Amino acid sequence: MIKKTDCELVIAYIEGKEEALEILLNRHKLKVFNYINRKVNNQELAEDLFQDVFIKVLLTLKEGKYNEEGKFLPWVLRISHNLIIDYFRMVNKTKVINESSNTYNEDYSIFDFVKISESSIEDLIIDEQINKDLKKLIATLPKDQREVLELRFYKELSFKEIAEETNVGINTALGRMRYAIINLRKLIENNNIVFL
Repeated sequence: MIKKTDCELVIAYIEGKEEALEILLNRHKLKVFNYINRKVNNQELAEDLFQDVFIKVLLTLKEGKYNEEGKFLPWVLRISHNLIIDYFRMVNKTKVINESSNTYNEDYSIFDFVKISESSIEDLIIDEQINKDLKKLIATLPKDQREVLELRFYKELSFKEIAEETNVGINTALGRMRYAIINLRKLIENNNIVFL
């Protein structure tokens, strides 16, 4: 199976041969990780983003949404690029003013913070209700899946830290996360929760 092309391995994985994905990832993980690390210039952040890329690849393949025949690596690098952009957007949105510093910062713009107050009260109430509904759904997940999901998204631990915290291997933690997301997606659809 090791000698198969990327395209053949993707097809094998979609058909249920789990080892095909492992071969694909081992074949390209160094290139993908180095690409991410060059962009973010932070080893720990690169590891976290690499794990997120891995989950996105898994979910997309499992859902049968992969259609980049023969272009697996460029597709994974595009996912990596998009997640890096999403990360930096999130970081920029959550910037806070350092009140302990009285120095002028040329990068600071009041307009960065005005955007936060643009949400209407109604939007905030809707967001709050969605979060409550989501927490109820998360509570219905199996304990091992719920634990990994909460550690990743609420405590923002890396998968390495999650593996240590839960006394399992990193692949087990990743697998639990994957199933948690799949099950959560089904619960969201069944309960007609819409994310704005």
